[in-house]
Amino acid sequence: MRLRSTCSVLAMLGLMTAACTPEAEAPPAPVEAAPVPTTPPAPAIGYACESGMTVEVQYPDTATAQLKYKDQTYPLRTAPSASGARYAGSGLEWTTATRDGQESAILSRLGPNEDVGVAVLERCSRPVATTTPTGPQPLPMPAPGGVLPVALPCKGPQLKLSAEGGDAGAGNRVSIVGVQNVGSQACSLTGYPNVTLQDAQGRNLTTIRAEQTPGSYLRAGQAPAPVELAPQAKAFVDLAWNVVPNEGNGQTSCPQAARVRMTMPGDTSVVTLAQTLTPCGGRVRISPFRAVAEPVPTP
Repeated sequence: MRLRSTCSVLAMLGLMTAACTPEAEAPPAPVEAAPVPTTPPAPAIGYACESGMTVEVQYPDTATAQLKYKDQTYPLRTAPSASGARYAGSGLEWTTATRDGQESAILSRLGPNEDVGVAVLERCSRPVATTTPTGPQPLPMPAPGGVLPVALPCKGPQLKLSAEGGDAGAGNRVSIVGVQNVGSQACSLTGYPNVTLQDAQGRNLTTIRAEQTPGSYLRAGQAPAPVELAPQAKAFVDLAWNVVPNEGNGQTSCPQAARVRMTMPGDTSVVTLAQTLTPCGGRVRISPFRAVAEPVPTP
């Protein structure tokens, strides 16, 4: 009887021992790896510059930008700005502003304190894509000048440039450029063209900047207004410059341009005109488009 009880106790102990061994434990349920979220890289946005260069910028988030210029990439971060967007870093400043369906941008070199841009490297722009509204559409607002365009914006392939006269006096020069609609459909021009000057070898004169100046040669300060161009009609724009070397800055001669390159607002197609000019002081002044040639005063 005692032997039977002893055997029963040993059997129970054996079962308990077997139940505690690792081989008897149930395997853990498999755990699936959580999917790793992937964010597609931000697309590069190209900006066409007056010098003929293209600046590519990626905006991966609201605080940073990756700017590619002359095969070099520069990381930038947002910086305070009075208007538009501003990014700074890596010795560069990048500012953008959007108006009238066009985003304009300026690339500058930062000063020694890495705070403010002190030298403009490029002036660039790109058309801004618009979406078609699906709900009730508000009434269209007039452009600067109170005139509302009814035709689509003019594009480079439907335009032709021509020399329409000019004026000279007291070291200043002005050339009136005609912009003709040679297409079969009406179009409109508002604001300023982007202008680049080239030498006789077709090289961009990067030391000459084009400055937008409100008004025309006779009407300084006049706001830009839309110009409607029927087929074969012309708009007009002034190019003004100075021909006196800035001897105070060591300038003894001025660069000679042989060609004018223009792109219209919101477009990247180039229209050219063979024209000789020698701008001093590193700039030419550009007027907005207007509907009449406006004869300039005689010297």
